[in-house]
Order: sequence, then structure tokens, then C-alpha cells
Amino acid sequence: MLDVLRKPAADPADERPGDGRDQAPVPYLPYVLIAAVLTGLYFLYSWVQYDHFRTPSWDLGIFGQAVRSYAEFRVPVADIKGPGFPILGDHFSPVTALLAPLYLLWPSPVSLLFAQAALFAGSAVIVGRTAQRILGSRATGIALTVAYGLSWGLQEAVKSDFHEIAFAVPLLALTCRALLLGRWTAAAAWSAPLVLVKEDMGLTVAMVGVVLALKGQRKLGAALAAFGAAFFALTVLVLIPAASKIGQYDYWAKIEKTGGGAETSLVQIVTDALTSGERWEMVLHLLAITGFLALRSPLALLALPTLGWRFVSQDPNHWGLHWHYSAVLMPIVFLALVDAVRAVRTSPRPWLASYGKVAVAAATAVALTLAANLPLRELLKPQTYAADLRAEQARAAVAAVPEGASVEADVPLLAHLTADHEVYWVGTAKGATPDYLALDLRGWSGQASDPAVTASQLHPEASYEIVHRSDGFAVLKKK
Repeated sequence: MLDVLRKPAADPADERPGDGRDQAPVPYLPYVLIAAVLTGLYFLYSWVQYDHFRTPSWDLGIFGQAVRSYAEFRVPVADIKGPGFPILGDHFSPVTALLAPLYLLWPSPVSLLFAQAALFAGSAVIVGRTAQRILGSRATGIALTVAYGLSWGLQEAVKSDFHEIAFAVPLLALTCRALLLGRWTAAAAWSAPLVLVKEDMGLTVAMVGVVLALKGQRKLGAALAAFGAAFFALTVLVLIPAASKIGQYDYWAKIEKTGGGAETSLVQIVTDALTSGERWEMVLHLLAITGFLALRSPLALLALPTLGWRFVSQDPNHWGLHWHYSAVLMPIVFLALVDAVRAVRTSPRPWLASYGKVAVAAATAVALTLAANLPLRELLKPQTYAADLRAEQARAAVAAVPEGASVEADVPLLAHLTADHEVYWVGTAKGATPDYLALDLRGWSGQASDPAVTASQLHPEASYEIVHRSDGFAVLKKK
């Protein structure tokens, strides 16, 4: 990375490839066509997963409730986390309000899945066009677009339903593009809104400032770094506690406590982070998709804040390759690869210059190889679309709850009810007595053989009767 930093800063107006040749403007059409295909693939996977009630968590329901609140001009709440739970007191993600117009036109959590698919695919256009402009080859740009679009970080995020980081991915791609083209003010402008995506993004914005300083833009870099760090502190120390019912940022516990609730010391946190094979496997996969060449670019520094909090977290969900946490790293490492390939073209080491010539092809080959075992491969299997008895039972359970009623439901049903019901999650509705209970008999509520007994345990203050039941689900109505 040091030899890259010693090079003089690029001319802000320079958009030529690394060899200095003049180049015609990069066309949009081939990249937009690829993005359209990627949008279709991402959304198809998300929709099939939703339609077959295979949701992996409660998050889509939570975001559905929050965006519905914005669309109805209400303070954003997520009753799934508790009656009247203020969502900005959980994570600071006001950017999701931008989805309110789409939700008004398409009042369903499926609209969020489509928006995420489009945002991810749009970031692929940015990555691909930047690669062509910097490296001067359309084939290279298209190859990297495909490799990026099929990357494991994006595919795992698609599998994880919707999350607010869908907005961070294209913003980071635009930030990295501006840095590569020497557009320093644009880099700062594209990165600044990241603080409205999620509270930890303030640290990433601060790191953009560090990279700007390393590029010779010391005043701008220092100002941006101060802004990012200050906004991070503001959100976790002031804004989130002010909105939270408990008066503090609850996710400090992810660092301070193990899954069993035991307190951890600073030494133990650091030791666990540095000796965890699963954490280092995540880093290995992150760098391997660029043939490890991304390490030669200062853009790789932008990955450190996200990797940092994931390393010190005591939650195993943050360590590995699954869930949505690595999506924000994909535009960083792929555009760091572009930067490194440009740099090594003039390396005095012949082997390194030769490696740079095949690095993009190698990254594409790695992406295609890994894709054979990633979520989108399921779209090639007929059983993915086949009729599912459990899904039919779940659909019948949802239909048994009248529109507008309040309902306490298990995870598989949550997102399907949020558009036209007041929805709580089983076990978190303390203080509310919902009109209906929709129980997954093979899930949490399956611990009790009788749904009526489960209902009495959840709400001893009320009496419920079964109005619908199948092998998998039961719906009870308050008498």
C-alpha cells in the first residue's frame, strides 16, 4: 500500500485509465443491462423466499413497520420489538424514510425487497463503469461487474431479507469511485450521508477522511474525519439513548457480554478477537475475492471500521460469512482491486505487473466458482418454486387474521402481517393484549402441546379461543 500512497495525487479532472491514454466516455447501456438482470435475480430470490414463508429473521417485519410509519407520517415505531418501540432508539437509520413513497404505491414489505435489489444492482453499475474508466477495458469492466454482482457479501445480504445497509452499498461505491478519480469534494459529499444509514457508518465516514488526508487533502480529510467521528458519538451517546425506552445504546452489550450474558474484560475481548478462526476466515474470504491485491490500495482502509466492530463483538452472527454485514465491504474491496491493478501496472517487479494483468480475470473466476455454493444457485433448482404444504398452512393462518386487527405472531408470519395489521412478536407484547395470536406450532410456541395453554402463558389477563388450526399453525381470537 505504501508505494501507492507515495504517488502524486491524481488531477481531479482526470478520468483516464492508468496508462494515460485518452478514452471515450464509458457507456451506461451494457452495465445497466447487467444491473437489470441482477435486480431480477436478487428480487426473484427475495420474493420466492418471502412467498414461501422462509424468512430467516424478524428484520423484514421490523423494517416493514418502520417504513409504514414513515409512509403514514407517524413517528417510526416497530411494535415487533415491543409495543410502541421507537425504531430510532434501536439503530439510527432515518434513511429508510426514503422508501415511504414506494411503500405508499406498493404497501407491502415486498417493496422493500425490490428496493434493496435495485440498490445493490445499481452499485454494480458504479463498480463496473469505474473499472472500465480506470483500467481502460470494457471487458474488464463487464467482468468485474459480474464478479461483484455475484459476490458472497451481496448474495448473503439478499438471503437475509431487507436491511438499511442497502443504501450504504451504492453510497460507498460512489465514494470509492470519487476517490479513484481524484474527485475529493465529491468523495466527501457521497460519504457524508452514510451517517444516516446506520450509527456505525460514522466511523467509516471518518476513515474516508483519513484516506483523503493520505491523498494530500489534509484539510478536507480532517474535517470529514471529525464530522464522521462526531456524528458517531452523537448517535450512540445522545440521539439513540434519547429515543430509546431504556435510555442507552443497547448494542454496547454485544461487546461487553457473551451470549450467556456474562461480562467480558477488555483483555478477553481483544484475545477472543485475535484468536478467533471464524473471524479470520471472514477476512480471508473478503480478500481472496480480489486475489489479495486489494491490500495494495488505501481504499482497503475503509473496511477497517466494519471489520473492527465485528471482531470485538461477542455475537457469533457478526463473525462469519452469513447475514448482511459484509455487503458494505463489497464495493470497497472490488474498487480497491481496481485501484491496485492500476498501480501495479508500473511496478518495477515484473511478477507483480504480470499478476495485475490477470487479477480481474482471477477475481471473476473466483466469484463464479464461489457462486456455485451461494444463495442465488437455488434459483436453478425446481424445488425452489415447488408448492410447499407448510407455506400453504402459513398463508391460511395469515388469512385467518382480519385486516386491521392487532396480532401477536411468530417469526414466519410477521412480515406478511405488517402491511395491514398491528403486529407484535410472540413474547415481546408485554403491556398489550392483541386481538389475535398467530402461533407457529413448530417454532417457539411448539414448546406447548396446546395452543390455548400457550395463549394463557403469554396473556394470563385474557382468554383466547382457537379459530383456525393446521398441523403447522394455530390462530386464536380474544374472547
